Amino acid sequence: MKIFFTWWNKQTLGTLIKTFFTGKLVGKDEFGNKYYQNKKNERWVIYSKEIDATKITSSWYLWMHHTIDKIPEHNEKKKYKWQKKHLENKTGTNEKYRPVKIKKNNVQKKYETWK
Repeated sequence: MKIFFTWWNKQTLGTLIKTFFTGKLVGKDEFGNKYYQNKKNERWVIYSKEIDATKITSSWYLWMHHTIDKIPEHNEKKKYKWQKKHLENKTGTNEKYRPVKIKKNNVQKKYETWK
């Protein structure tokens, strides 16, 4: 019954019907999200677990927004040494980013102020 009334549990009934009749599976990412496309070049994603747009990797994001037409490959690894593995947004969790606070007394000026 959840599928009839809630959009936050994977997909709605409308998305299920659209995917079944017109959708063609074009790929999956490392999170298990499935990406679909139809003949009108509409593109959508069905999330594997919870719906969170930050779980779409950058290559699939570009494909979803018609920036690139090449379908990203699942075995495509890091292109450069400086690239990090994709992480979803951790805001509101214990793993959130917290920058180190610098006390005002510890800041060393690289210049002298005018007098």
